[in-house]
Amino acid sequence: MGKIIGIDLGTTNSVVAVMVGNEPIVIPSTEGERLIPSVVAVNKNDERLVGRVARNQAIINAENTIFSVKRFMGSQFSDELVQRTIQRVPYRVTSAENGDVR
Repeated sequence: MGKIIGIDLGTTNSVVAVMVGNEPIVIPSTEGERLIPSVVAVNKNDERLVGRVARNQAIINAENTIFSVKRFMGSQFSDELVQRTIQRVPYRVTSAENGDVR
């Protein structure tokens, strides 16, 4: 049987766990943290950064640092809430061909 994982994708923080027997075991980040900031970035060398590392560099790389993505999930680009949120984030948010947020 394959492994069972659970992902709690939060607006601010995320957690990933795997079932070992009947117990969920939280998988820590490479920094050893169990609660990981829900932030992803791409730096000037095109390296992907995740979690605290991404959040820590956001002030100098705001346009390439993505956060609060959960606010857009399952929404249409034309939704009023989406449009208001776009005004408050430094990164580019676009519409997919079918009208979804991209």
